Amino acid sequence: MTYLRTSSGSGIYSVLARLCLAWLFAAGLAFGQVSIPSTPAGQVFATWLETFNSGDRAKMDAYVKTVDPNESADMMMVFRNRTGGFELLGIESSEPLLIRVRLKEKASPTVALGTLQVKDGRPATVESFGIRAIPPGAVIENVKVDAAERQRVIDGVGANLNEFYVFPETAKKMQAAVETHLKHGDYDAISDGSVFASRLTKDLREVSHDKHLNVIYTPFKQPPEQHGPSAEDEARMRKEMQQINCGFEKVEILPGNIGYLKFNMFADPDVCGATAIAAMNFLAHVDAIIFDLRENGGGDPAMIALISTYLFDESTHLNDLYTRKDDSTAQYWTLPFVPGSRLGGKPAFVLTSHTTFSGAEEFSYNLKNLKRATIVGETTGGGAHPVDGHRIDDHFRVNVPFARAVNPVSKTNWEGTGVTPDVPVKAADALETAEKLAAEKLRAN
Repeated sequence: MTYLRTSSGSGIYSVLARLCLAWLFAAGLAFGQVSIPSTPAGQVFATWLETFNSGDRAKMDAYVKTVDPNESADMMMVFRNRTGGFELLGIESSEPLLIRVRLKEKASPTVALGTLQVKDGRPATVESFGIRAIPPGAVIENVKVDAAERQRVIDGVGANLNEFYVFPETAKKMQAAVETHLKHGDYDAISDGSVFASRLTKDLREVSHDKHLNVIYTPFKQPPEQHGPSAEDEARMRKEMQQINCGFEKVEILPGNIGYLKFNMFADPDVCGATAIAAMNFLAHVDAIIFDLRENGGGDPAMIALISTYLFDESTHLNDLYTRKDDSTAQYWTLPFVPGSRLGGKPAFVLTSHTTFSGAEEFSYNLKNLKRATIVGETTGGGAHPVDGHRIDDHFRVNVPFARAVNPVSKTNWEGTGVTPDVPVKAADALETAEKLAAEKLRAN
């Protein structure tokens, strides 16, 4: 599975707790046959790895509170569940405040590179932390970012923002901000590509507050820019989707003939439509349905339309996407046909958390505004801008939000605010609450 976990100004899945640090130091900072340097960066990484692999939510909560209040224990747990944890294969390089490591997913053959930078202190805290999967056959290059490269990347980021970013005035402000940082020498001490990408992402988001916007560094050469995925890319994506069952984790019928469907992405229906259809057809005769999106990070609007269609008997306008560059609007409606029976009129519930994001938010927001489902859980992450990647050079690219959602009912979207639940409860209690609500509604009917 290809993935990226990065952070700016805070470490994604970066964790630290004094008691566990003491335990790890006493153990010699050794994992398997690999010894982790007893530097501030090494100590933080060792603690992160032990905590991440433990799968212990209480430890994750404690670490986040100790080191990084901006981090999310929820996302850390989601990532842990998807990877099964990591094995430490080796230390690529080590400095007092920076460590690069090679990791392997326990749940798959995927190998990844991690780069962790910390701020010195008592305890040390995370400046940035990124983990990137290594594509099969990729050759890792140890690139040192110099002044020319920093200028080239910033020029490339600015050009793409001005051409594509959904709000042109904000694009200009973001470009001006990073150019000011460059002029003042704020990036001069950064020579690591991953750290530089994280810092640029942080500075861009401080202006835009757009969680979809980020700069990405790859330690291997990217292929030349191309229109659409290659046949090899498509084959790899299909294999990855098969390995994770297209993000569909659980489908079952709960007591009271209440359907339950948990899926963690809205995958491309050209690849995963059959999986979604099979799940919905399994639930064809339930009296109510619960969609669990508490770990869903979004995906393809076409898959949103496909699954939504099962909830409506008539053609229904779901959402619009306005693209700034073309000054065009694309409408998304339910489909004229889906295989199997529909659940039009049956009570529907959507479970959300703080980590429910992007396309999962659209699904929730659409159904809420159409009064077709009851949203149960926590306010969602707040990302309503679809994104497209643009290559800058062999090692850097920028993901630029190029459009914005425009709901046909509210005439706006959930950007920056998230989707507010109809029934606010902790994410951990959302399923039990929705089951009770469904049972009550069925008894009332």
